[in-house]
Amino acid sequence: MKVLEIIGEQELSGTIRVSGAKNSAVALIPAALLAMEDVTICNIPDITDINSLTEILQFLGANVKRASESIIIDPKTIKNRAIPEELSKKLRASYYFMGALLGKYKEVTMYFPGGCSIGERPIDLHLKGFEALGATVTNEGNKYTVRAQHLRGNNIYLDIASVGATINIMLAAVRAEGITEIDNAAKEPEIVNVATLLNNMGAKITGAGTSTIKITGVEELHGCFHEVIPDRIEAGTYLIIGALCGKILKIDNIIPEHIDSLISKLQEIGADMDIGDDYIIISKKDSYHATNLKTLVYPGFPTDLQQPFSVLLTQCSGKSKVTETIWENRFMHLPYLQAMGAEISLSSQSATIYGPTELIGTRVKATDLRAGAAMVAAGLIASGKTTITNIEHILRGYEQIVEKLTSVGAKIESKEI
Repeated sequence: MKVLEIIGEQELSGTIRVSGAKNSAVALIPAALLAMEDVTICNIPDITDINSLTEILQFLGANVKRASESIIIDPKTIKNRAIPEELSKKLRASYYFMGALLGKYKEVTMYFPGGCSIGERPIDLHLKGFEALGATVTNEGNKYTVRAQHLRGNNIYLDIASVGATINIMLAAVRAEGITEIDNAAKEPEIVNVATLLNNMGAKITGAGTSTIKITGVEELHGCFHEVIPDRIEAGTYLIIGALCGKILKIDNIIPEHIDSLISKLQEIGADMDIGDDYIIISKKDSYHATNLKTLVYPGFPTDLQQPFSVLLTQCSGKSKVTETIWENRFMHLPYLQAMGAEISLSSQSATIYGPTELIGTRVKATDLRAGAAMVAAGLIASGKTTITNIEHILRGYEQIVEKLTSVGAKIESKEI
């Protein structure tokens, strides 16, 4: 079993360069299958989710080449085969193959996707979108088959502004006949990045990044070169770590506008930041003010940063309240923070955090990806040694996290025990 061991209370100084966005890359790779020629995607993060998607590509017969931070996908040799459960369950984003293969072949069979256990994560909005385009959906247990004689554009209203459903419907609709309009679409930067890739391939998509996306179907898509945007959640995680233990810590290769809600909260508690065009320099302050936090869909405060930010709230003077509105199991890290000495009370989907409190290193668990990031942040400021288990969750979403933190002064290492 692999664990992370952290010796806390180290000052972090230097530069951390943010990698390509996980939540963008995991959609761009399946989207490339819609093309008739090679697609090159650069700034791909080296994380296990990308490896899992590559396995699915190779299972389907695509030729895949990895070179440094790029991936070249040749879709010409693909065979539309049923994607087995052992591959689909490795990550949530495997469901993007539904939209891509349905759009290209008018049929897809695969098993229910996997991912972190942060709450009920149905795919009903995705399936309703496919049905609105003319597909029929059948399922046997966890096995789904979606097929259509023809895909035809339609007006689709999403009951929830779901990132996954918005992208999946886009993937299917680019090859549908006529015009598709998605209302109450999610607005995340990752959706804009996927729409840009599809447009570079010859799609006709407007409105990405707004609540209404319009897609005019085309007969075929060609190859292209595309770049993944910087990962706003990784950037936010390291900014939070900088507020906890940084000394002139530079977080580089970021788009500050993508994390406006986090920057606003950091300013609210009194963080010391120098904000540039593509970087932020941050240093720990002696004291911070308590604040209240509520997760919301973009551009609101990201649910993916709530868990790391709750660690920062343990160091703020006074009573802070965190309300989670997106996923019901986003507080599974809190018992481990309590075991480290944090004073926290939990009631339904709200947590009250009292600070500042000293954290003491102990053995904790990464219950999911962002909970794992929270445990890393806690371990970096705790006295003594923190041991984190289930680190495969962390490695799914943070490229070279050990190397990046070590390079700025952290005492952190991955060990086999």
